[in-house]
Amino acid sequence: MNVLKLTADTTFTLAQAPENLHFFHSWVNGKLWETLEPEAYQVLLTDFAIFFVVAIVAAIAYFVAKTFVVSLVKRIVVRSKNSWDDEILNSRLLTFVSLIVPTIIIWKVGAKAFTSAEHASVIDAGGNVVMILLAFLSINSALNVCERIYRRYEISKKFPVKGFIQVVKIVMAICGTVFIISSIIDKSPLALFTGLGAMSAVLMFIFKDSILGLVAGVQLSANRMVARGDWIEVPKFGADGEVLEVALTTVKVRNWDKTITTLPTYALISDSFKNWRGMSASGVRRIMRSITLDMQTIKFVDAAMMGRLKSIKLLDEYLEGKEQELNSWNDEQEVDPQDLTNARVLTNVGTFRAYIAAYLKNHPKISQTETLLVRQLQPSQYGLPIQIYVFSNDNRWIEFEGVQSDIFDHLLSVMAEFDLSVYQRPTGRDFSGNE
Repeated sequence: MNVLKLTADTTFTLAQAPENLHFFHSWVNGKLWETLEPEAYQVLLTDFAIFFVVAIVAAIAYFVAKTFVVSLVKRIVVRSKNSWDDEILNSRLLTFVSLIVPTIIIWKVGAKAFTSAEHASVIDAGGNVVMILLAFLSINSALNVCERIYRRYEISKKFPVKGFIQVVKIVMAICGTVFIISSIIDKSPLALFTGLGAMSAVLMFIFKDSILGLVAGVQLSANRMVARGDWIEVPKFGADGEVLEVALTTVKVRNWDKTITTLPTYALISDSFKNWRGMSASGVRRIMRSITLDMQTIKFVDAAMMGRLKSIKLLDEYLEGKEQELNSWNDEQEVDPQDLTNARVLTNVGTFRAYIAAYLKNHPKISQTETLLVRQLQPSQYGLPIQIYVFSNDNRWIEFEGVQSDIFDHLLSVMAEFDLSVYQRPTGRDFSGNE
């Protein structure tokens, strides 16, 4: 069985095959061309020689076209004062456009190099396919350039277009595929499009996410619900940060811990989320925080405390007006001011609230045009909450936190002047009797 038969009277063993490789090659070459007549053999070689020359000319044309196009565009870009046209040089658009020239040469001239209709049809079909691919890649690259240029402008943060561009790319890809298939099988594209219409249900199922994303993208853009650069919170997906990209099917959010969360575009329509754009645009940011007072330290203002409080300039107007109001009321009711049960008397917690309001009204970092409120909340087992509800006129994150912290640092420190203290849950140290 260790025998390789070439003809009826010629055999080689496998061990002798390397020694007779030259003869084997000659035999295969003869068998390959013995079916062709000498004239046909010469014609085919001539066709390939001409096609080879055409291919060389096409390669030269490619380098010339690319050099000319690139140099021309570079001159225009260098002389231009705009920066957005740099995106053209950074893309592959010029390469794809330059490839069109050699493709046309091979497609139109190379096909005529073959006298055989079969060979010419192969070159023609191949050139047609390559032209469709180059057209698709060129338009795709041009759309990418347009998107990058658009992202340079502030309007891109309000009206993202990436989703619409992706829809155009999908439609182009489908149409390009149909044209390529129709070119290969030599059928009309209309017949294939008719078949796609019959498969619409299957296509809708395959592109379900894209269709939902398209609908969601249109609604998000039309209603200006979210845009690139917005700060959004989507608790369901653990997203809390800046929107990086609003695409056809996904939205990318860079969280404050620098992680990236990708969520479906349609989720922003079907589920709720919080957008902080209004706060950013307003220039202010709300401070809503409470100090919980120990209710055992709440009491009436006595003479000693009144003497201390009158030295606080922020309370001058309040104390003067309150003293007149209370004395007038007590006189009308004929009540002794020392009768704490029946008389109206100042309390340290009420005076402390007045001090907080006066302090905030004179604070340079607190907006005086927005709501400014100091109020008591419902007492609980933890004490009496005094809530501050104001707006900082600096909504930058670090600066805002600094303003908020400075305010409460001061209030917690000045509280002792009112004989008040903050409630703090007892710890083991409190029960041990240690100082």
